[in-house]
Order: sequence, then C-alpha cells, then structure tokens
Amino acid sequence: MSTTATAVRRTGARKAGRRATRGTSGIGTTGWVAIVLLGLVVCGALLAPLLSPQGPNAVDLSGAYQGSSGAHLLGTDASGRDLLSRLFHGSRTALIGPFLVVAVSTLLGTVLALAAVWFGGWFDQLVVRVVDAVFAFPGLLLAILATALFGSGLPAAVVALSVAYVPYIARIVRSAALRERNLPYIAALQVQGVHGLRIALGHILPNVGGLIVANATLAFGFALMDLAGLSFIGLGVQPPTSDWGAMVGTGMAGVLQQHPQEALFASALIVITVGAVNMLGDRLTERWEARS
Repeated sequence: MSTTATAVRRTGARKAGRRATRGTSGIGTTGWVAIVLLGLVVCGALLAPLLSPQGPNAVDLSGAYQGSSGAHLLGTDASGRDLLSRLFHGSRTALIGPFLVVAVSTLLGTVLALAAVWFGGWFDQLVVRVVDAVFAFPGLLLAILATALFGSGLPAAVVALSVAYVPYIARIVRSAALRERNLPYIAALQVQGVHGLRIALGHILPNVGGLIVANATLAFGFALMDLAGLSFIGLGVQPPTSDWGAMVGTGMAGVLQQHPQEALFASALIVITVGAVNMLGDRLTERWEARS
C-alpha cells in the first residue's frame, strides 16, 4: 500500500516538474501573441510599397479629410493623402529608428559592461561613475539638445538616444556578468590558461545573452516612444516623410475639426506596437530569471 502511494506521489511530482519546465522554457501565450502582432507590423513595413493603395505623399487638396471609402479605406488627411498608405510607410521610420538605437546602445553597453567586470579595479569604478553620470540625464532631453545643435531629423535623435541608452544596458549587463564572473567555473578556466577574452566572449556573454535580449526588447519600446515624441514636436522625422509620431502631431489639427482619424490610427499603432514589445520583453525576462 505504501509502495503504491509512493509511486503515485513520484509520478505526480514528475508530471508537476514537466509542467513547470514547460511553463518556464517557453514564452507562453502572451509572448506568442506579442510575436504575432510584431510580425504583422514588420510585414506591413517591409511590404509597404505593395500594400499601399496610393503613394504616401500623393496630395489631393480637393479630397482633404475624406472618410472611409473604397478609394481610401481609412480616409485622408488635411492634404488629401491616403492615410492607409502613410501608415504603412510610416511604420518603416517608426521601426528603423528604435532598431538602430537599441542595436548601437546594446553593443556599446555590453562591451563596456564586460570590460568593466573582467578588468575590475579602478577601470570598473570609472565605468560605473561615467555610467551613473550619463544615466542622470533623460534620454529625451539629450535628444532635444542634439537636434538643437545638429538640426532636426532622425539621425541626430538616433545618435543622442543611443548614447543615452548605453547606461541602461550597461548597468543591467554588468550586474549579471559580475555574478557570472565570480562563479567557480571561471576560476577553473583561468587556471587552465584560457585567455580572458575567450572566457568573456565564449562563456560569460552566452550565459547573460538571454538577459541582454530581454532588456534590448524592452528598450525598443522606450526608444519607439521617445522617437515618436520627438517627431510629434517636430524634431524627429521631417515632412513630407510619413512617420507615426509625426502623423499624431499633424493630426491634432484634424482632431479640433472633428476629423481625428489621422492622430487616432497613428496613436493606436504606437500603443499596439509598444504594448506587444513590452509583453514580449517581460516574458523573455521571466524566462531568463526562471532558467537562472
């Protein structure tokens, strides 16, 4: 009787363990929903010329503020331009800017963090002090300053936000890499004579790679909002180039005239994209923590 009970308990424990493993090894339903939404947005950006019914800058002043119709599924803006076409093409600038910000800041922040952890001592303290100093300045403020010095446009904003996001990435990566650096297997590799660069890139970096990807995903959402905000106030993407943030800004005049479609649709896409990115980033972070 006791043997049977023990076997049942062991079977239940194994099933529970398998359920827990499945729950922590994947990204869950929420993560897959986020991936599908982001996939649709990316496909819309890549296929914008094919999906757009008209040119994004085709002006027709006689057709300003038209409602939904067969010719214009989402209506037109103040210049008679097709909103659906501008939203498709605007997704390109809305995505490429944050992607560049995240790529540059993640690369610089990761290299800086790994170097600080490996060399330690005064170099680590110097990196920490510099990172804290830069972290004190909001990224959006640095971007506004950069556009004031070098002119409005996407390049200046991307460079400024890339610099501003480096401390955010470096602090998180340094914390995880420092814990990894103090594990016994690192000392064993050093005793075997393995080069420090090989240890950092071949062992420490892969073990904190999940955290880097998760935080880069979250940073993408913040960068998208920051760049959209700059375009909203006229310091980011310049007209007539279509961009979601710029469309929200130019669409505010239409809101006052009872034509909110331009600002409404662009704002909805920003919210959906940022929400999907944050959901995916949260799930990736939870997955990394569970595996750690």
